Amino acid sequence: MTASSAKADAPSRKRATRRSNTAPTIADVAREARCSPMTVSRVINGEGNVREATRETVREAIAKLNYSPNRAARSLAGGDQVRIGMLFDNPSSSYLAEFLMGALEEATRRDIHLEVQSCDNAPDNALLISKMVEGGITGFILPPPLCDDQGVLDLIRDAGGIAIAVGPGRASGTCGAVLIDEYRAAYDMTRHILSLGHERIGFIIGNPEQVASGQRLKGYRTAMEEAGLDVSDGLVAQGQFTYRSGMTAAEKLLSARQRPTAIFASNDDMAAATVAVAHRLHLDVPSDITVCGFDDTDLASSIWPELTTIRQPIREMTAKAVAMIAGISRARRNGERTKAEHVSFPYKLVRRNSDAGPSLANRSETPPR
Repeated sequence: MTASSAKADAPSRKRATRRSNTAPTIADVAREARCSPMTVSRVINGEGNVREATRETVREAIAKLNYSPNRAARSLAGGDQVRIGMLFDNPSSSYLAEFLMGALEEATRRDIHLEVQSCDNAPDNALLISKMVEGGITGFILPPPLCDDQGVLDLIRDAGGIAIAVGPGRASGTCGAVLIDEYRAAYDMTRHILSLGHERIGFIIGNPEQVASGQRLKGYRTAMEEAGLDVSDGLVAQGQFTYRSGMTAAEKLLSARQRPTAIFASNDDMAAATVAVAHRLHLDVPSDITVCGFDDTDLASSIWPELTTIRQPIREMTAKAVAMIAGISRARRNGERTKAEHVSFPYKLVRRNSDAGPSLANRSETPPR
């Protein structure tokens, strides 16, 4: 080989090296075969609901790109075990603990492999989800706020995975969902506080990007309006479903000249933070201020006073989501058609020690610091 030909071949060798260092993905095969990643996955797993012509096109694309499916995924494809991914980006550790326990218990009971991954970096989410699907993950359970993130839902769909949203504010036609009536639950809690005799009821909103936050705020406002009470700006404070944001919101509400006699926080973390702020301001809960929460996580019954709250059956809801993915995965393996299922769970108002009538909590002056 001459020096000139060697130089001429160098760029092609570099291109070949770059190609060999970047293994083709299931998405690359789908683009080559002009079909969806789910179709490619079905061909790889030997499922029956693919046309023979499409199956052959996919096989040709796999051969052309020298695509090699993950060994673990291939071995599992021939068996009955289902592999499920749990993606999370939730700031409430108490909520996540309940969610994870429900998923683990159901996965163990059904002999399902559960993989848990943080999904908090948008630029990397597509690669994360694609790798999990290629590794044999057939479906994903998504707690808030990912359950409302259409971008993440689209990435899962495009990668050929199944998505079940747990706790969205409302069901979507694009994926399965397990939820409660957020609006009605907040309405009922507000009505309960009103029934105790409170009229100045403060409200701490959750993350504004979550649909459930808006539904809970709407339930609170509707109950107040039906009682003929005006909801002024001074009665509503913005939170983010975090303990820290709950403290900031509670400080705003409780330092007002005409402070509320009760505060309804959109989750237990922010309600617990409100109790802490009240104690720092020398206000007794519930004699001076009623505080109520939402979710009934372990935190609600581990502080003093224990919180009156809405019980959202997080563990049961997550277990149902795992069961739904298992059912869909096995149906697809058998060539059966599936459709998005929406399951609504009942909620319950749990009364504990953090609420009382306003007889001793009707002072309107700014509390001492």
